Amino acid sequence: MALPPLLALKEGFVTFGGRPLFTGVSLQVGRGEKCCLVGRNGSGKSTLLKILSGEQQLDSGERFLQPGIRLAALAQNPSMDAATVLDWVTEGLDQDERHQRYRAEAMLDAVGVAGERKPALLSGGEGRRVALARALVGEPDALLLDEPTNHLDLPTIQWLEDWLTGFSGALVVISHDRAFLSRVSRQTLWLDRGRVRRLEQGFSGFEAWQEDVYAAEENELARQDKRLEAETHWLHRGVTARRKRNMGRLRALQALRRDKAQHIKVQGSIKLAVETGENSGKLVIEAKQLSKSFAGQPIVSGFSTRIMRGDRVGLIGPNGAGKTTLLSLLTGKLAPDSGSLRLGTNLTMAMLDQHRSQLDPEATVWQTLTDGAGDSITVQGVQRHVMGYLREFLFEDRQAHAPVKSLSGGERHRLLLAKLLAKPSNLLVLDEPTNDLDMDSLDLLQEALADYDGTLLVVSHDRDFLDRLVTSVIVVEGAGRIAEYVGGYSDSLRQRPNPAPPAPPKAMPTIKADRPRTASRLAYLEQRELDALPGKLEQLQTEIGRFEEKLADPQFYGRDPDGFAQTSRQLETARLSLTSLEERWLELEMKRETLEPSP
Repeated sequence: MALPPLLALKEGFVTFGGRPLFTGVSLQVGRGEKCCLVGRNGSGKSTLLKILSGEQQLDSGERFLQPGIRLAALAQNPSMDAATVLDWVTEGLDQDERHQRYRAEAMLDAVGVAGERKPALLSGGEGRRVALARALVGEPDALLLDEPTNHLDLPTIQWLEDWLTGFSGALVVISHDRAFLSRVSRQTLWLDRGRVRRLEQGFSGFEAWQEDVYAAEENELARQDKRLEAETHWLHRGVTARRKRNMGRLRALQALRRDKAQHIKVQGSIKLAVETGENSGKLVIEAKQLSKSFAGQPIVSGFSTRIMRGDRVGLIGPNGAGKTTLLSLLTGKLAPDSGSLRLGTNLTMAMLDQHRSQLDPEATVWQTLTDGAGDSITVQGVQRHVMGYLREFLFEDRQAHAPVKSLSGGERHRLLLAKLLAKPSNLLVLDEPTNDLDMDSLDLLQEALADYDGTLLVVSHDRDFLDRLVTSVIVVEGAGRIAEYVGGYSDSLRQRPNPAPPAPPKAMPTIKADRPRTASRLAYLEQRELDALPGKLEQLQTEIGRFEEKLADPQFYGRDPDGFAQTSRQLETARLSLTSLEERWLELEMKRETLEPSP
């Protein structure tokens, strides 16, 4: 007999601003189920999580919470009314647990905030981490988390992944961090056009399932001879088009990574200088043996690198390890104690301020982009109407004349990115650009940066974002230790000689972290799959040619309309399969090249 759910909704109905946000939503979450809640920007994910927690009420329908269970939620903006952070974190615990303050202290250690701090003096990011500690410390039966990885560094994110992997209760989590969701989730709840669909797989299976759902809907509507719904059609075409665009971008990124490998090899040799004729316009930053200390503590020790035009460099490391200091050294904003820095000629730098101090809260979105003049904006030398440009950054037309102060945190972040990317620049410095962005916005940002012609320096804790974007990763480990590796975050893990696993919080049960396995070649099944792919690709290309030849017959449609429609569908299916197999071939080939480098 199936166990009753810990948490459920039945026929939930909610309106927002006079329109239905979702209608007839039903879902249930049982003990041991770990659900990621995904959906488009504005679909109502956070509202649904608030309804599950009891913070917000349904307009109609039922919410069920199994009697006696302990429910905890990560609040977005909690009111911390306590003398110290430790007092606030232990506030909701039972009397017996209150005496076990070591649990709360261990949680606070894990998220990097001292228990004696005053809540009123915490930054926004620190308050977020303290709220996470409060949600976890009471060992709840059901846990609801809204963007738990925001403002966390990679060691803390990895610790949180381990904690949630060992969590035996029910979990519902919203996050833009694909790597995090793929690790912790086992089920997927998709909030789509006012209803919830459920997949009995974690997030790693979501995107393929999403495309299958859209394709099935289009086929069903076509069979019924009905006009396609505009939104469904747009969504499906958007997903398919993105896969095709990203295929080309992935090839380009791999080529850039090969070029970067050559630069790093040159850097490691005795002669670091570049030929004079190649320096002009190509060399962006050259650092030799940079060192910097504060109060006798080394932050950067003897670090050298060469960054060329078009390179995309990610900076990662624990909070407080020295990423901001290194970034300031590399951009010339901070003088080193020793070593030398050489910046390229004619550099035009643009920088993302994650605190959004460049935005005037009283100005409208339109005024922010146009600086209060006209209805157009110059984007990388091309004149664009402000409304069209705003739509590309997922803003609705009605928001153009809304004040910046009325926007959500994610919307303000998108607006700042839109303003920044419109400016002419050849060196773009982004400090935590993915904070407060949902997945749609992340995809948009990734595409915009992939097409950027200049050089990127990106500080981020989003592993999937780095894997898709950068040509090399600079790992700042602390105590002055810094190293650069070719590729994305996952590549850096394979190349690091002794990657340090994230330390668990003190006095807490520890769970072994998944460590990257050292391998010298592809696994047997992967190699067999790679060997078989060229034949499959050739076969698909032959089928596509045969379908295209049939459809090229001008008499085909008039002679056999049904056959023409069937052949068209077969052609589209074959093309999608070809794209999917090409992506898989490229993925395996990239992995093979990483594991079996050419001598």
